Amino acid sequence: MNAQPNRHKLSLYNTLTRKKEVFAPADPNRVTMYVCGPTVYNHAHIGNARPAVVFDVLARLLRRLYPHLIYARNITDIEDKIIAAAKAQGVEISVVTEKYAQIYRDDMRVLGVLAPDIEPKATESVAEMISMMERLIEAGHAYAAEGHVLFNVPSFADYGRLSGRERDDMIAGARVEVAPYKKDPADFVLWKPSTPDQPGWESPWGRGRPGWHIECSAMIEKHLGQTIDIHGGGIDLQFPHHENELAQSTCAHGGAALARVWLHNGFVNMGAEKMSKSLGNVLLVHDLIQQAPGEAIRLALLNGHYRQPLDWTDEGLAQAKRMLDRLYGALRGLADVKAEPTNDAAPDEFMAALTDDLNTPKALAVLFDLAKQANTATDPGTRAQLKAALIGAGRLIGLLEMTPEAWFAGAGAASHIDGEEVERLIAARNAARKAKDFAEADRIRGALADMGVAIEDGPQGTSWRVAS
Repeated sequence: MNAQPNRHKLSLYNTLTRKKEVFAPADPNRVTMYVCGPTVYNHAHIGNARPAVVFDVLARLLRRLYPHLIYARNITDIEDKIIAAAKAQGVEISVVTEKYAQIYRDDMRVLGVLAPDIEPKATESVAEMISMMERLIEAGHAYAAEGHVLFNVPSFADYGRLSGRERDDMIAGARVEVAPYKKDPADFVLWKPSTPDQPGWESPWGRGRPGWHIECSAMIEKHLGQTIDIHGGGIDLQFPHHENELAQSTCAHGGAALARVWLHNGFVNMGAEKMSKSLGNVLLVHDLIQQAPGEAIRLALLNGHYRQPLDWTDEGLAQAKRMLDRLYGALRGLADVKAEPTNDAAPDEFMAALTDDLNTPKALAVLFDLAKQANTATDPGTRAQLKAALIGAGRLIGLLEMTPEAWFAGAGAASHIDGEEVERLIAARNAARKAKDFAEADRIRGALADMGVAIEDGPQGTSWRVAS
């Protein structure tokens, strides 16, 4: 299958070159993207959710533009914070990582984030990490010392290019460990020894565990290849994590680039303050989705351009909910119109905004203009086109995924309620009543009540709402 000709050229801001470039994958029939995922020892906060949502939009767009995308988002399941959490709880690290990895997946699903094609775990690629370290040592880019393996930063002349930092700033910014076995203060750890009570793997340098940076390089090589099209993550990862990834991968692959394009999303700030544990203003997604619709949280994250800092406020979230009320209201007004969205349903102006470095604020403006037109249109053909365009454009950025009935019945206000599942259960109850199986009908009503859903039977059928 050949890549489809597309009138919308995708442009992306490349952190490495510091300019916007027309995206040109190595193979248009196999586009590759890797995004740094969560370190699973605690609940994800709203700042962690931003890259998940941003790169979900990019993945959806790439699938529209190209016949095949391979999107990998990793799970970091071996790291000192995980070890500390497991020790504090008196359990194996896998108990901690499996619990929080699943919570992360569930929370992101409520925000409309689709699962990546590949979700590699660091602990499943330790052999590949060891192999990469051996190659780096052989090429003179790494060295073993006192059970450690360290990357030799002075051996890579381009170190610092991604972050644009001076050497002294990088050493200070990385908060590097001063150790007598280091040849250079900037050298960073690829492998470190494990004590008997710490998780570890056998290696040529003794029993130990990998450093954080080598994990992503090895997983990228294993699952996607030496050079990928897009590497993404939050701006907080630009240095030292991505800088170190770039260095070790380039050196392990004889100078081949790790990624053609580097993308970074901006911070989420709480009001005007940067979110941090020390300030006590960390907002967990797990708590937020109990208070607000997942789509509203998603829309609030997309209301700003992904590269800019985003100020998170209660009013901003309330505004996102009102915005969705308007969009679903327009769709409700088109309830009598039969229109199935097609792959081309998103209008040109919407696609032009998205393909211009994911300009979601501009794309949303187009979406609301469609809703405004829909509220006044009277011609049946025009209304059908507007409905298809609204749904098609909305779904391309992960919005308008439920029916207006489900949204206004309360599923939009209670993210834990699956509107489609409610509709399925109501249909099953109606079938049971028709078959005079009243015991089963009562059982389903009880199951709906347990979900927090109240139903009412009337002349027009069965309606439902979130129970108060």
